[in-house]
Amino acid sequence: MKKKVKTKELELTIPILPNIELLVGKVVSELARYMKLDQNEEDEVKMATIEACLNAFEHSKSKDGKVYLKFQIANDELMVVVRDSGVGFNSEELNPPPIEEMLSGKRKRGWGLKIIENLVDSVEIHSEKGKGTTVIIRKRKKG
Repeated sequence: MKKKVKTKELELTIPILPNIELLVGKVVSELARYMKLDQNEEDEVKMATIEACLNAFEHSKSKDGKVYLKFQIANDELMVVVRDSGVGFNSEELNPPPIEEMLSGKRKRGWGLKIIENLVDSVEIHSEKGKGTTVIIRKRKKG
């Protein structure tokens, strides 16, 4: 018999405003502490979520000016869904800038998804041109 998993969920809609991603970071920290993630795990999922929000703010061109977040805790995993209703993109066309450009300061942005991938256990990106983007981040408790 399969054991039923109890989940805890929180949904949040935020306007695209300067520094509002910091509020999202505080929410992630509180959820991470509830789950008893260690400080490193908390910082990683918080940074990944903030980066996903910044990407939505910067690139979505969302007509409603909002980003929709869903946080779900199930077993020892925190799932964060960051969704916008913006222009969307083809993820196969993404090309992070060469590291030399990053180091020389010619181009400071463009590494957000790579950063997110390195901070969490898994990242899914669902995007369709004209319909928006959804980023699903999963972080599991290790300890």
